[in-house]
Amino acid sequence: MKKPVSFYNILCMLMLCNCAAQAQTVIPLWAKGAPGFENRRNEPEQAKDYWVKNIHNPSLTVYLPPADKANGAAVVICPGGGHRLLVYNAEGVAPAKFYNSLGVTVFILKYRLGRDMLSPYKVDIHPKQDAYRAMRLVRSRAAEFSLDTNRIGMMGFSAGGEVVDMVAFSGWKGDPKAADPVDRASAKPNFIVQVYPGPGFVPETIPADAPPAFLVAANDDACCSLPIIQLLQRYREAKVPVEMHLYAKGDHAFNMGANRKLISINNWPQRLADWLQDSNILQPERKKILH
Repeated sequence: MKKPVSFYNILCMLMLCNCAAQAQTVIPLWAKGAPGFENRRNEPEQAKDYWVKNIHNPSLTVYLPPADKANGAAVVICPGGGHRLLVYNAEGVAPAKFYNSLGVTVFILKYRLGRDMLSPYKVDIHPKQDAYRAMRLVRSRAAEFSLDTNRIGMMGFSAGGEVVDMVAFSGWKGDPKAADPVDRASAKPNFIVQVYPGPGFVPETIPADAPPAFLVAANDDACCSLPIIQLLQRYREAKVPVEMHLYAKGDHAFNMGANRKLISINNWPQRLADWLQDSNILQPERKKILH
């Protein structure tokens, strides 16, 4: 007798099948192109099957939740792909659909790829520039998208997790004297979600004002289980709120859980939804009124 397919598995499959849905709003990070590379902004991206690469005009693609569900929270998603490509559907669109179902507005970041063929970009410089700019851009346009500027976070998968690590713990402050108003805004995420983040940019220490974190990976992931253990320990040392889920099996790139025959992995996004709820990200914390 075959085991019945869970409702969540069906939902995940529907989300993945819906990846080629209606065209979404795309916002270039810089109107005239990335600084120093403006002459390449019109070069077309390459996309096939699950991936996107050849990114020279970094951008945010907006996924809006249903109007009756929107709660003012937002997240910038950084897909993985080893800095060679972006696993755009499974680590961008699928999580966007999941967040939308919770009322969260999503911005998928197409950042520049330092290991793409003949890339002029450096892994430790240009994705970081793009991520800082993305956070500032979202915060500067919060009113346009009806966002609460205290509930804007970042999520990273694999190499995208490295991008999150590059920007989540320092360099947040905007420049009040910047000619571009966007660069005056803070780039600090109010929370981070790290899904099997890469090992390249785990900080040695976590500042006391670091954003709360949700961490998830599989123990049999040779690449990317250790980084969440390191992050957990450093968060604990800094006494900053953190939640970690380390599953026994699942290996690397289990995405939003639908590509594994493991109940624990199938259902890991529900643990994220629980954390978002418990952390007052899906709704602002109500202040106690003393009578």
